[in-house]
Amino acid sequence: MATWKSRGLRGSTLEDLINETIRRYREQGLALIQKVPTPITPIHIDKDTRHITLAYFDQKSTVDYLGVVQGLPVCFDAKECAEDTFPLANVHPHQVAFMSEFEKQQGIAFLLLSFTSRQEYYYMPHRELMEFWNRMEKGGRKSFLISELDPAYYMDVRGDGFLPILEALQADLNAREEG
Repeated sequence: MATWKSRGLRGSTLEDLINETIRRYREQGLALIQKVPTPITPIHIDKDTRHITLAYFDQKSTVDYLGVVQGLPVCFDAKECAEDTFPLANVHPHQVAFMSEFEKQQGIAFLLLSFTSRQEYYYMPHRELMEFWNRMEKGGRKSFLISELDPAYYMDVRGDGFLPILEALQADLNAREEG
């Protein structure tokens, strides 16, 4: 039997965790966040099953998730990394531009990172992403080390498969008020 080798399922563990978390936040009336579908144009559809068997991406996707948390607009992208060094090439310029524009409109943009070999999860505020991005743009490292991250933004998965995103968001909001 042939195995499915899709690059599209690389982040599914993190995505599943996020989807379960945002489902619970919605049930509790705390947030309304949705996964943004990637727009595609079907090229071939199997006539018997009516499944798309060949397609291409219409346009560059912006971020993975958009929503609102108690009146506050949020957008974020989810990324997985197996190493202790995260390549900034995993974040695309159009995503950074979108998140920056979102911030200018008084929204909150961030990344959710999963360091899979460590089973660690990290909320990266937009300002932190921009520090690494600007360093790269000025000819510096094209990645960042896990040791460079702020310990305040690590999240522990709760035993029932829940990632406390809103707690990390609150820490981000508190830091914005202080800064």
